[in-house]
Amino acid sequence: MPTATKEPSAPPLRWSAGSHRFDLSEKGVIMGILNLTPDSFSDGGKYSDPQIAVEHALQMVEEGAEILDLGAESTKPGAAPVSAEEELRRILPTLKKLREQTTVAISIDTSKARVASACIQEGADIINDITALRGDPEMPAALRASSCGVVLMHMQGTPATMQQAPCYDAVVPEILGFLDERCAFARQNGIATSRLCVDPGIGFGKTFSHNNQIIKELHRFSQTEIPLLIGVSRKSYLGGLTSEPDPSKRLWQGVALTSYARAQGAKIFRVHDVRENFQAMKMTEAILPS
Repeated sequence: MPTATKEPSAPPLRWSAGSHRFDLSEKGVIMGILNLTPDSFSDGGKYSDPQIAVEHALQMVEEGAEILDLGAESTKPGAAPVSAEEELRRILPTLKKLREQTTVAISIDTSKARVASACIQEGADIINDITALRGDPEMPAALRASSCGVVLMHMQGTPATMQQAPCYDAVVPEILGFLDERCAFARQNGIATSRLCVDPGIGFGKTFSHNNQIIKELHRFSQTEIPLLIGVSRKSYLGGLTSEPDPSKRLWQGVALTSYARAQGAKIFRVHDVRENFQAMKMTEAILPS
């Protein structure tokens, strides 16, 4: 039975994201996934209509999501990139409608500076960049000009190539070193530490064994002044654990890892199924050592 890590008593852990200030010292936050793509691995095409997307997003807020993560470019293994124009065509109608109806924090899953800037102008609070500011040389300047929160994720390769032959000498130390370097790069480019969040990138250029080692050593990623985000929802890693090929049937595996990851110090959970993961997170927090 894994032992829960003791919650840090000081200093407080806070994340600044646009107009939002998340106090993560003793509580975690659920980030609900809203895919606006036709080809995402789990629910591609389901929310392409802006009205349907907004209704689903507001339902996730009712179920406990404090952040909504909007994505308009699939990053599943083998996915091809889309243009900034196409990404904006998919995302802006929903973002505008959503911003009119809720004050909840809105995250944009993009690695393009043009998309980030346009979405920030329309009220987005967070940019979730799977390339950790490596995908577009204009991204640091775009983010420096704003007050948005910034998620820096580890990925080996690109979505098109990342699962072809991922290889590490020591997966956890290498990812920790990468995230430290990218946080330093962000700070050097005018993005304050208080705005940063890190994600080890489960499933992004990792084998089952790599993912499993990251989860086993998750506490090492949470021993910093920067909050840790975990995204395992419906991913093939969960199917590898339980021999379940259907992403829609990987709910409880993900819920179990939300509880475990919260006990290991993770603070933000990017999920498709908000209600169940929110309840698992709150139950775990109720029994964490004080």
